[in-house]
Amino acid sequence: MPKIIALAGKGGVGKTTISALLIKYLTERGMTPILAVDADANANLNELLGLQVNTTIGQIRKELKGDMPPNMTRDQYMEMKVHQSLVEASGFDLMAMGQPDGPGCYCAANQHLAMTMDHLADNYQYIVVDNEAGMEHLSRMNLRDIDYLIVVSDPSARGIMTAKRIAELTGPLGVKIKKKCLIVNRVPEPASAELLAKIKETVESTDLPLGGLLPASNELVAQEIAGKSYLKLEAEVPVLQKAFAIFDTFLE
Repeated sequence: MPKIIALAGKGGVGKTTISALLIKYLTERGMTPILAVDADANANLNELLGLQVNTTIGQIRKELKGDMPPNMTRDQYMEMKVHQSLVEASGFDLMAMGQPDGPGCYCAANQHLAMTMDHLADNYQYIVVDNEAGMEHLSRMNLRDIDYLIVVSDPSARGIMTAKRIAELTGPLGVKIKKKCLIVNRVPEPASAELLAKIKETVESTDLPLGGLLPASNELVAQEIAGKSYLKLEAEVPVLQKAFAIFDTFLE
């Protein structure tokens, strides 16, 4: 069975950035093959990885509401289309979930997706899920047992408060998590005493230990503006070194 790593946090905190750095980490450590799932409706993980997405799961779900090709069940069609939607790269495949469900019931389509994910998961050592603020996609894909949950916050009271709520919500959602941590992203150096106190308060009042602090990075900004893949970042980039140190400890 693959190990599942999910990322969560409010919008704009850098979940996709950390997802891309995590995929770079796993590929460089030989912890492959990996399935990277971009579960954000505003999908842009592919851009940070230098890849192009042509078909999303949202588009496939809509197709499942129409007529099927002759001599093919909906399960078979879903499985075929999901495999076709995968973007193949060195050491990992990428799947984009696309837009959320629109009008009408997608319950049956999501059930077909869950069954397809059961078959697909066996092909990978790790599944990395870059989530929206909520974690509904985990249940749609039948990923209810999470090995590692990384909750991401920015250095703001609202971001850290959202991180705390996510930590508290995983139980009621029926998601089983073996290990979790908080990563605070884009932290100014040095971090203010007020920010550190807020982080400490959150860590001590939940079961969400602190994984680490990542600094704001001019290198990441420059890489994104230039349209270059984060996979090509040089090893000496400070934020990359700090991210890898966090992953070394958390994923041991």
